Amino acid sequence: MNRSKAIGHLAAAAAYVIFGVNVVVCRDIATDGGLTPLVLFAMRALVAGGLFWLLSLLTPRERVPWQDLLRLAGAGVLGLLAPQLTFLYAIAHTTPVDLSVMSTTTPIFTMFVAAIFLKEPITWKKALGVAMSFGGILWLILQSTFGGHGASETEPIGIVFCFANYIIFALYLGTCRNLIARYSVVTSMKWMFLAAFVLSLPVALPEVLQSDFAAVPGQVWWEVAFMIVFSTFLAYWLVPVAQQRIRPTLVSMYGYLQPIIAIAVAIWTGMDRLTVTKLAAAVLVFVGVWVVNRSRAAGDISKKN
Repeated sequence: MNRSKAIGHLAAAAAYVIFGVNVVVCRDIATDGGLTPLVLFAMRALVAGGLFWLLSLLTPRERVPWQDLLRLAGAGVLGLLAPQLTFLYAIAHTTPVDLSVMSTTTPIFTMFVAAIFLKEPITWKKALGVAMSFGGILWLILQSTFGGHGASETEPIGIVFCFANYIIFALYLGTCRNLIARYSVVTSMKWMFLAAFVLSLPVALPEVLQSDFAAVPGQVWWEVAFMIVFSTFLAYWLVPVAQQRIRPTLVSMYGYLQPIIAIAVAIWTGMDRLTVTKLAAAVLVFVGVWVVNRSRAAGDISKKN
């Protein structure tokens, strides 16, 4: 493995570890913070975007033609605005364990994006893996929403936002790699965050003006700081670093770290618990994703031969 790919793998791994901790942090903010998802996103986009613009003053200036500025604005919607908003709404209606298990299906959605845009065939093994994963997800949903085993806080609307989040981010990983690779991470992120912030203002500003920031507990402000500095600025700097060096499917594969970290932190803090039924559903999901990726690997080998 050359140095560039090694950096890509390390960047992807670090980003998803941060995302894993962020699941628990955002759940706490959503339940006790008194800040709406739109307000949280506006804060994330303003501060993290401002940090990228400040950082751009210390790096060589890159000229971006207006056509690519429009494309970066679209990437800002796919990679920042839509996934962050759907995640913040999802975490308010799901438990960390449930959300984390469902997040393992991101590589499957990336596979579908590859099939549509890169014409990668979907074999019967892939179809079997998808069926197994979604069977596990369905089992988890039914147990969480109707089982009454400590996860009754998971609501159907949370499931909808979860899958919207995974589909949108898979589209971002699968369609924006070439665009992101043209420019430095700082250049890409500063324009993407600017576009996402401006587009969010019409709906976010009224909620920002109505928010009672003085009533937000001090602990929540520390969690908001972590969310902005680490989960937004640092993690969203690391993801493009990975995108520029390794394939989108490999980036999405590191998403398996997110549920492991999130579940461990959620159980450690007492925010959620892992029941036998949840564990069985999680195993079914993981095995299904493994079948999908094993089928992809076998297909790649046959093409080389």
